[in-house]
Amino acid sequence: MTKQITDQLISLIESGAMAVGSYLPSERELSNSLKVARNVVRGSYENLMRAGRVQSEGRKGRTVRSSGKKRAGAKSSRSASKARKK
Repeated sequence: MTKQITDQLISLIESGAMAVGSYLPSERELSNSLKVARNVVRGSYENLMRAGRVQSEGRKGRTVRSSGKKRAGAKSSRSASKARKK
């Protein structure tokens, strides 16, 4: 079930039905509307985050990213900023 939800959300993102920067429904909202357990939706959202399709905005929720790829160099830029602080 998690894979099915993930695949459907990817299709919505790729088709443009879910615009870049738009918020995904909360885990609770989506699980209630699909009548599935909340951990199924959470697993799907985690898959999307690992794939780089969505990003977490903390307590605000999760938003659709502009690219299907993870940001290259994100880790190295953090390392560079740490090096500059020393």
